[in-house]
Amino acid sequence: MAEALLLFRSIRLIVRVTPSAPWQSLRTCPTVFDKKSVRQRRFFLACGRKSDEGRAPVGAAENTKKRSQPVKREKRKEKAPRRPRKTGNFPAPKKRGRAQHPVHARAGRRLTDGGKGEIVTGVFSGTKSGFGFVTPDEPIGDRDIFIPEGKCGGAIDGDRVRISYRILPSRDGSLRTEGRVLSIEDGGVRILYGTVVRERVKIGRYRRTVTRLIPTSGKLPFSPEIEGGLPAEEGELVEARLLRRAGETPVCEVTRVFGPAVTREANYAAILGECGIVTDFSPEVLAEAEHAAEEPIDRTGRLDLTDTVIFTIDGADAKDLDDAISLARTKEGGYLLGVHIADVLLYVKEKTPLDRAAMARGTSVYFTDKVVPMLPPALSNGACSLNAGEDKYALSAFMTLSEGGDILSTEIRASVIRSRVRGVYSEVNDLFLHAKKSPYYEKYAGVYETLTLMRKLYRLLEKKNTARGAMTLDRPEPVILLGEDGMPKDITVRERGDAERLIEAFMLVANEAVAEKMTALKIPCVYRVHAAPAPEKTEELTTFLHNLGFDTSFITKDAVTSKALCRVLDAAKERGISEAVSYVVLRSMAKAEYAAKPEGHFGLSLALYCHFTSPIRRLSDLAVHRILHHVLLSGESAGKYASYANRAAAAATEGELRALAAERRIEDLYKVLYMQDKIGEEFPATVSSVTSFGVFAMLDNTVEGLIPLSTLPGVFVYDEKTVTLRSRDITYRLGDRLRVRLEEADTLRGKLRFSDAAVTPDFSEGER
Repeated sequence: MAEALLLFRSIRLIVRVTPSAPWQSLRTCPTVFDKKSVRQRRFFLACGRKSDEGRAPVGAAENTKKRSQPVKREKRKEKAPRRPRKTGNFPAPKKRGRAQHPVHARAGRRLTDGGKGEIVTGVFSGTKSGFGFVTPDEPIGDRDIFIPEGKCGGAIDGDRVRISYRILPSRDGSLRTEGRVLSIEDGGVRILYGTVVRERVKIGRYRRTVTRLIPTSGKLPFSPEIEGGLPAEEGELVEARLLRRAGETPVCEVTRVFGPAVTREANYAAILGECGIVTDFSPEVLAEAEHAAEEPIDRTGRLDLTDTVIFTIDGADAKDLDDAISLARTKEGGYLLGVHIADVLLYVKEKTPLDRAAMARGTSVYFTDKVVPMLPPALSNGACSLNAGEDKYALSAFMTLSEGGDILSTEIRASVIRSRVRGVYSEVNDLFLHAKKSPYYEKYAGVYETLTLMRKLYRLLEKKNTARGAMTLDRPEPVILLGEDGMPKDITVRERGDAERLIEAFMLVANEAVAEKMTALKIPCVYRVHAAPAPEKTEELTTFLHNLGFDTSFITKDAVTSKALCRVLDAAKERGISEAVSYVVLRSMAKAEYAAKPEGHFGLSLALYCHFTSPIRRLSDLAVHRILHHVLLSGESAGKYASYANRAAAAATEGELRALAAERRIEDLYKVLYMQDKIGEEFPATVSSVTSFGVFAMLDNTVEGLIPLSTLPGVFVYDEKTVTLRSRDITYRLGDRLRVRLEEADTLRGKLRFSDAAVTPDFSEGER
């Protein structure tokens, strides 16, 4: 130890007395001399010092003579205090009392300045980018609460969370609501859907192969590792259960394998599972439905309408025929319109397994190649369907209309009917066009005079609806034609003629009349409600329309009417951009839903409205039928069905949202499958939407895709005021016609990527 001490002291002495020695460079080596590392501290201890305090700079010869006198170092100049940082046009807030906060006076008691904020609970909606939104149980303003990335507390889409929030100023002077997740109240068992991938990752000094699930949902900010469960190969589409979400690595296990992600069957099954669509009925429900369907028709207590001219008009491939119509003139010159709806209540008894199954599903789901019915086929396509030539139970609504089409009175009766003809929309449209020269005249000869009278009433009702302000959005509906292999072979646009509009107008009258009668008699009802657009949405829509050159002087933020929006839609139709404007108008409006309270229907401009005409395929209609049977026709107490109306309304709304999501995704899947072998081909298209990240273009067959901004040559600027994307030479506007080239078809997400054929080079296969 003594030898080691002598050696260290000798090295130190050599460095100090030899300024020009190479060792002088060690002065600048922080690891050896300047930095107080463990090795350095050991060196100082060996030299007899506790630290390097007082050590003179290397090369100062005078310090070698007076080693005991420490060198006076200049004190480090303190930096000036940093000025408060500004954000946008708002200076850093000064410290002042809560009552003096300038924004606090505007926002009310819920604004806090630096505290924990107000506490609420709600449902979390996540995004792939990591941020999210919370829809509170009790609405706060017109928008959801924004949760920034890093403040989500591990919550994922669909979790029920407890949050704190504050109302803060935005850069533009408005107020925004921002919060953070405090806890996850109900996470539940989470089921994920996605594709299996294997990748090499580096963990420390080693690399290993990790199997991950790439979620199909765009609302998850992570890709969990797969550990355990069913075996799955790379590239397969699977269902998995999330086992761990907290910690460093989320983990899941595979519970179901659908097959290769590139196949139609795998994607189809995964979409149904992800949207919560149950395709099979339990054996108990099937047995109950089959037993009920075998019961013979009992006419006791029912109005016999088997001799009345009644018939149905539906699509050629429809099997669940739930509505039939009749019409006659009254002595006063008006009309007696009969709408006869399949009476399913004799088959679906309350609180039975069949009834619970209908409540759980909420609605039938209609796909391109099949239907997932709300009721088992023995009822939906058999006993309840109003097939021609068969006696069927019905709930008949008779509306007495004035010569001008106003509803004078409504009578509802339980009945037995026999449809004369199984009408088809396309055939009736041809009959309207060619009259007795139509090839279908012989089929409809027995109801031809009635059809002629119905067409006259329909036109009267259509004028009445237009004058009232009922909205008709111009959104094309695709028709996907499948080949024998189940793959799409063509996509066309559905044509709507007088026959479709006639049935729609008559059903609307029946729904309005039944809602008015139930409300007048103070009977509980499941209403179809549609709220007016929120003031913020109306302001955004007005700005959008004004920037497109529309006259918006008759639209006010706080009192917008459907009639005012109808004027806009008519003006857009004249300018040839009705589809694009209809889409923007639709996005500005609230979603229609079901409720036990009459809140009006904005889109139809009606104070009272319900769904009565499709009990085979909609829970809301079945619930209305049940209440009418028990209260109106049987005289039971109305109070006992108030809570039932609330439950049915909630279940019907939830089922409708599931069905719409599944139908939209299956439609997108078939569109991508139809286009996937057309990569590189060019098509005429119309600009359907312009955004800051690209241009959406719709082909003439309703197939839509994105032209990403990153693929456009040059520098483009998005002008929010004029809703355009422009560069020095090119401008994209709503309704512009252009020619696009298909670049990519993503079956997993149902997305298509286009390029503008006029400005993007057509690279060869080897250059892509």
